[in-house]
Amino acid sequence: MEEYINNIIRPRIQGDGGEITFLSREGNTVTVVMQGECSKCHILDRCLSWVEEQIERDLGERVRLSAIRKRPYFQDV
Repeated sequence: MEEYINNIIRPRIQGDGGEITFLSREGNTVTVVMQGECSKCHILDRCLSWVEEQIERDLGERVRLSAIRKRPYFQDV
């Protein structure tokens, strides 16, 4: 799963200024960290649904993505 997210999904997300990082997997829940434009995106849920569909289509696994939004350090002020 980590390899799929890093090699297939990540470049697509980066194309829109975002960043996705695999954090962990427990059962069918995959936790990812969303950064860049994704950290402030209002339609992140749609993107996560799309990633879940891609994983099911390409890997044949049904997973649920749980996202942690991480703002860049300069937005923390």
